[in-house]
Amino acid sequence: MTVLEQDETAASRGKPTRERVYLYVREQILRGRFPGGSFIEEEEISSALGVSRTPVREAFHRLEAERFIDLLPRRGALVRQVTAQELLDLYEARRMIEGHAISRICREEIPLPAEIHAVLDELEHLPQGDYFNRVELNRRFHFVMVAAVGNVVLSELYQSLGARQQRVAMTAINTDPTRIVRISREHHALIAALAAWDEEKALAILEQHLRPIVGVVSRLPD
Repeated sequence: MTVLEQDETAASRGKPTRERVYLYVREQILRGRFPGGSFIEEEEISSALGVSRTPVREAFHRLEAERFIDLLPRRGALVRQVTAQELLDLYEARRMIEGHAISRICREEIPLPAEIHAVLDELEHLPQGDYFNRVELNRRFHFVMVAAVGNVVLSELYQSLGARQQRVAMTAINTDPTRIVRISREHHALIAALAAWDEEKALAILEQHLRPIVGVVSRLPD
């Protein structure tokens, strides 16, 4: 059994084949085993998972729609690079959406869902080097905050940033693992400010939390 076969996650087993292939390839991209700028072969994936090429193609089209890969005629699936500009644009979009959610929570005194505390607790108990699940839970933490205001369209808009958010976060944490401690501290501070409905403080924490790190941006391609 190859390393790639061993890495198929338990969570994906039992799902429809094309979903299983999608989750598998997505995870390998996020973990950096298919790095930006590399090509993924249909045959490699179909052999690793023991499936036909049809669900692999279907998974590739979904991954392209989510901007994980570019499908190039006669060349295959090219893993997209995370660029410095994409990171800056993503943080700007997140500040707009999450800032709006924070303002509504504080002004309307909306209680924080219990789930946000549960997600934070899971984050605190993850092994230090488990970047993949850390990024997944971090995205969930912020989504629960946005969803708390009850605006379905806003929640869907935030969800649409998911692929970029995960790739940028994995790139940033791999570039600078020391960010984990600071991120955890800011999560706790943000929850405390929201629980007190302190809009000014919560927005200041978010601004700091989503501030592009020069050391990370400088290492990304233009």
